Amino acid sequence: MISNEEQDHASTSARPASGTSDGATATGHTGSTGGAVAEGVTAGVRPEANDERLVIADRAYTSRLIMGTGGASSLHALEQALIASGTELTTVAMRRYAASSGPNLFDILQRDHIDVLPNTAGCFTAREAVLTAQLARDALETDLVKLEVIADDRTLMPDGLELVDATEQLVADGFHVMVYTNDDPILARHLGQVGAAAIMPLGAPIGTGLGILNPHNIEAIVAEATVPVILDAGVGTASDAALAMELGCDGVLLASAVTRAEHPAVMARAFRHAVEAGRLARLGGRIPQRPDALASSPVEGRPDL
Repeated sequence: MISNEEQDHASTSARPASGTSDGATATGHTGSTGGAVAEGVTAGVRPEANDERLVIADRAYTSRLIMGTGGASSLHALEQALIASGTELTTVAMRRYAASSGPNLFDILQRDHIDVLPNTAGCFTAREAVLTAQLARDALETDLVKLEVIADDRTLMPDGLELVDATEQLVADGFHVMVYTNDDPILARHLGQVGAAAIMPLGAPIGTGLGILNPHNIEAIVAEATVPVILDAGVGTASDAALAMELGCDGVLLASAVTRAEHPAVMARAFRHAVEAGRLARLGGRIPQRPDALASSPVEGRPDL
């Protein structure tokens, strides 16, 4: 079995190129549905949320679902799930990176045109995380990194103080930093201020499958963010991903919800559609919630008895 790193992630085969770089432009923000969004539909949604594609730093992705690789029963099962998910970006823990003469994860990602997002899973200090990111850049030739600094190996909760320190150092060193963080709007603000390329709040602790425990805080983070917000960790089923998108997130990152599902490829397909549906629901604009019933049929023309 492939070992489970704290939320790694990935994507598809039968599609054109993956992430587009060199300042790629994008219009409309409707997940991977294609077609521009009708004018006025996105009122109240911040500018970057109007793009059809997910733009992170200088890269653009059609899919808004970022997949992880931890917990899969085999490389074959993992590849089938990645293809079914339609993802174009996957996180891989650097401690998993190793040259091999036989088939390995990186062969799969290259074959299926999936961009690699190295992460610093397992790091407990800013110093560890910075060194791990630098090693990843040298090994994989990418300056895009998912930053994880956890407080302990029991809760696996992010350490906010170390995160801000590591983000600041990595940004100064030329990295585009996607930060896995707590669902704390103030911490998210600080991470944005020091240059994070994406804010990735948890829905619930890693691997719990509890869904989004604090939707209000996720909405608050989205409301203030000037960079993409990607829900990361705690997702259990497709409806959790749809809710994240309805709350205004720009994407969803998950691993074990697919790799440990009874039928991973089927679940991956469910998540693919859930992210698209949730995004469209956000752009469509839900009706206001109200305590009293409101008839949708006209009352004119009723017989006067």
